[in-house]
Amino acid sequence: MFTIIGLIGRVFHGGIDHLAFQLVNVQSLELAKNAVNDSYQVFHIIRYFNGWMMAGWVLLAIGAYRSHTLGLIRSIALASMFFLPLGTLKGTRLESPFILFGLCVALVPLGIKVLREGPPLSRKAKFWTFIFIIGEIAFIVLSILFPETMRR
Repeated sequence: MFTIIGLIGRVFHGGIDHLAFQLVNVQSLELAKNAVNDSYQVFHIIRYFNGWMMAGWVLLAIGAYRSHTLGLIRSIALASMFFLPLGTLKGTRLESPFILFGLCVALVPLGIKVLREGPPLSRKAKFWTFIFIIGEIAFIVLSILFPETMRR
């Protein structure tokens, strides 16, 4: 639960990051820097999720190890997400890709195992997966062909 709530915080910060980068295109670099700087310490409830997220990765790793879902090395790799910087305009430091690689080390083999050993997908699940993929491709193509509609 802590990790999920913390991931909500990551989405929130991702939205702020996106806005900050778009301000450079829409306004100017100077105005974007001023906007981010002036609002950096403004109150928002999401900042209180940061500690939960950090603790959540460690608790998730301990639970995965104790339940024998992940071994020791993969549990440690999962817990390394504790060190990923979080907040507005964070997460792009030199060590960030290595920490994210730890998440892949922990979870990609588990995903492959679930796909191989889990029950096969039902016809209904295959149908809706296909519909979703086709719909997403259509939205991507339309947004590339008609970018002006994305600005409204």
